Parts: sequence; C-alpha cells; structure tokens
Amino acid sequence: MRRKSNNVLTMKLIPKVFQLILNTSLVFLAAILTFLLVQELIAFTYMILTEGTNDYKEFLAGILVFFLYFEFITMIVKYFKEDYHFPLRYFMYIGITAMVRLIIVDYDNPLDTLLYSLVILVLIIGYFIMNMTPRERPNR
Repeated sequence: MRRKSNNVLTMKLIPKVFQLILNTSLVFLAAILTFLLVQELIAFTYMILTEGTNDYKEFLAGILVFFLYFEFITMIVKYFKEDYHFPLRYFMYIGITAMVRLIIVDYDNPLDTLLYSLVILVLIIGYFIMNMTPRERPNR
C-alpha cells in the first residue's frame, strides 16, 4: 500500500516540476527576445536617422525579423494566458513571416523563391482549414 502511495505522489509531482522548468525557461526566453526586439528597434532608428544605407531590402528584412521577435513574444504571452497552451495559429503566422523574409533576403534563385511561395501557400491553406474546423476540444 505504501508503494502505491509513493507512485501516485511521484506521478503528480513530476509533471509539476517539468511545468515549472518549462515556465521558467519560457520567461527567460521572453526576456532574451524582448532584449533582441529592443535592439532591432534601435537598429531601425539608427538606419532611419543616418544617411548610411538606402538598401530597402535590408530594411524590409529587419522589419520582418522584428515581427518574428514580436510574434514569438506574443506566443509566449498567449501560452500563459491560455492556460499553458500554444495556439497553433501563432506557429502558422511565424512560419509565413519567416518564409516572406526568406523571399525578400534570398531572391537570387528563382526555384527557391517558388518553393518558398509554395510553402506560404501550404501554410495559408492549413490556416484556412484550421479556421473552418470546430474549436471544441474533447475532454481529457
């Protein structure tokens, strides 16, 4: 009887310990991403105020990196607000933004650009299908 009691205690304690480790790691990651987001904002300000570069592609790539940081931070906030659950649509947003950034930055090879565009199309179709399905989840 004593051994069964220890197993039940262990089974309840282990998920809580892992959840605490995960939450702590995500808070640390959010702090790092916030620092990088502010750094990117400072780079934008510097790029706008100086006459050094007029490369619009570099500027657009920087904006998309900024939005990637922003989306990851938003996803971490949603994780805590939605009771420790990552919404799938945020992963779709991040994927689409990352692919658009790749198209802007790496446009030399037309075949790669076509493949990146197809990936964006697949993500958008997946997002559309995801929004068409009912949102009820089965009880656990």
